[in-house]
Amino acid sequence: MSLNDDFDRPFEDYEPLQWGALRELCHANAEYFMSHQDENGVRIRAALMAILDHLEQLQPLYKDVTRIAPMFDYDVEMPGNGYRSFLVLIDRCIIHSRAICHQIYCQKDSIFFRKSYHMREIEACSQLIASLCTCLEHLQTLYSWSENINDGKPSLFIGNDHNLYDILNKVDTINQYCFYGRCLGFQFHDNLKPILKTIMVCMATFSEAFYANGTLLSRCTNSVKYMIDPEVRARRIVDISRRADISFCQAFWFLNETDIARRLPNITLSSLAINQIISIPPEELTLPALDGTTVSIPIPNSHIGKKPIHVRLLSSKRRLGMVGSGGVGGELFGLSDELIIHCHGGGFVAQTSLSHETYLSSWATNLGIPILSIDYSLAPQAPFPRALEEVLYAYAWALNHASTLLGSTIQKILFAGDSAGANLNLGVTLKCIELNIRKPDGVFMAYMPVLVDFVLSPSRLLCLTDPLLPMGFLLRCLKAYVESDNKKSTREKEQDVGEYAKSDTESFAEVSESDLIALALSPNGDETNDAHKLASLPSDTTLNSVSLTETDGIEHPAKEGKSQEYINKFLELYRNSSSNAVAYMGNGTVSADNNISENDKPWSFFGWSLRGRHKESRELDVENIKSLLEEFTFAVPKDPFMSPYLAPDNVLAQLPPIKMLTLELDPCLDDSVMFARKLRLLNVLVTLDILPGLPHGFLNLSPVSKEASEGSDLCVKRIQELLAL
Repeated sequence: MSLNDDFDRPFEDYEPLQWGALRELCHANAEYFMSHQDENGVRIRAALMAILDHLEQLQPLYKDVTRIAPMFDYDVEMPGNGYRSFLVLIDRCIIHSRAICHQIYCQKDSIFFRKSYHMREIEACSQLIASLCTCLEHLQTLYSWSENINDGKPSLFIGNDHNLYDILNKVDTINQYCFYGRCLGFQFHDNLKPILKTIMVCMATFSEAFYANGTLLSRCTNSVKYMIDPEVRARRIVDISRRADISFCQAFWFLNETDIARRLPNITLSSLAINQIISIPPEELTLPALDGTTVSIPIPNSHIGKKPIHVRLLSSKRRLGMVGSGGVGGELFGLSDELIIHCHGGGFVAQTSLSHETYLSSWATNLGIPILSIDYSLAPQAPFPRALEEVLYAYAWALNHASTLLGSTIQKILFAGDSAGANLNLGVTLKCIELNIRKPDGVFMAYMPVLVDFVLSPSRLLCLTDPLLPMGFLLRCLKAYVESDNKKSTREKEQDVGEYAKSDTESFAEVSESDLIALALSPNGDETNDAHKLASLPSDTTLNSVSLTETDGIEHPAKEGKSQEYINKFLELYRNSSSNAVAYMGNGTVSADNNISENDKPWSFFGWSLRGRHKESRELDVENIKSLLEEFTFAVPKDPFMSPYLAPDNVLAQLPPIKMLTLELDPCLDDSVMFARKLRLLNVLVTLDILPGLPHGFLNLSPVSKEASEGSDLCVKRIQELLAL
């Protein structure tokens, strides 16, 4: 049995080997450095003694959480919940700390021993253990507030009749710096650690280009420090997560759509026969209802008025009745019997289908069926329910045009999505039930929030440790999605639509639907065909027709105790704030109201920027520190289409088969566990997978991580199982 495996046995029976090994190394190293009176030697010994103190405090807490965690599992075959997640964090922390102590023990007599380096490493470990110990104390409070639900098990969600704000204020005092400095990524697979470090360095460096707090020289100097100084990087990341507004989140998450970022993984991406953008106009749509009547699908109109919706069609095969299949040579296949409707993640505020091509291309290749990914409008310009309206509308459009434009008979149609996109897919499925129209034959969801509200659960506290989804980002995404700060009059909306239509029609000639169909059906690209001129268009250009009357030249829409004393002592080492940089100009501009401007896009037809850098500078407020309580001064509507977990049981019982995939370290883990428990009680066919060692949004890392790629392959397998039902 390896030392890494001994955590699988009950702690109540014995102390895991790793704990004992860490204690022995701490005692041995502390005895060695007892005679060292220099600052580094004294601090190393102090950190080692602090670790021993933290372990004494941690042990009864760990035992208690180990006892209660199994009560919340989905089942014995798939154990997992936020309580278990924090036990995993403790286990990985012990392993990491033991490794650092072992390095010190083996190298302490070497002439190459860097005492200052190892001093900082062991101090980081002691702070990490102290912070996790505090987290377990909060978990005990959450457990004392839990109540049993219909399946006889306690709920992971804490009700509003408890003082959640008291916990939130206490959580805000936890030392988060240790999670973003030298111990960054300790909880994830080893090959993900350098990737996450690179992302964090990019985030900190990008913030220097987004915010302007000092001189250009100071910002450049800070950027270099982020690469070589973990403490400086951690300080900057925590400052950003606490104080950066939603426009920074949008801008940073859109970086993976820049030309340079896209070219890096493209070496490993599957080559697709069809990768086509289609722009759906806002016009009347009807669908047959299940009772034989006709249902009119509402045109999306909330917040930003009537505007076209962009969708991306991906296919590894050219098919009859598929846009872009004519006149390009190669084998032409018949109509597919299946179609997948995909919605991307991004916290409802960022990214597009382009961001998710990294895994969608391999999905399309491995599944061999068309995938239609929807580029819904993003918050805060288009908060709830705008995106829901657009996904419903695009789904209805796909049902009407599947055989003529999408190359599918749609004998089976599935929804697939991750994070925010999976939430939208499930909301649309509930809408289909409400409207009595055809619902999808199955739904696949990855790391999805089903309760979009300020409701605490153990896994949601993982945001305090998550490098890709920190607490501050999560709060701002929630606020942007549920609140409308940009209310426009009807007249303003009409003006926007008029300007949009004018600029679009000036850029592109209209193409009739018959031309599109001819293009899709013409395998030889007949020169006499009026649509032949379209055959030479790049596969990622935007096509329009009489049914697609408006389009823009863009590929996608808007770019969218002792421990506490110890913590307090070292918090001061980090709180010397660093400073920061200029307005972002990646896939959109930063407007005066702190949002990415949809009407001021600096992108040309081919996706290259035609404008210079925005002149408006922005500053990161490092003086006025807001608490998490201040961030949550808004109300969240109890709407089941926003939070499907709140839907009535009689409606949820009508859901099609659902397969969910989540992660043991994901802030949305408890959402998936609770939803799966609820659906199983309602006799809905549901399965749940919980993967270890991967972060939220891992699908976007599949080209650069073996474990992430294996997780993506499991997604394909689950989708295939839905298709086989």
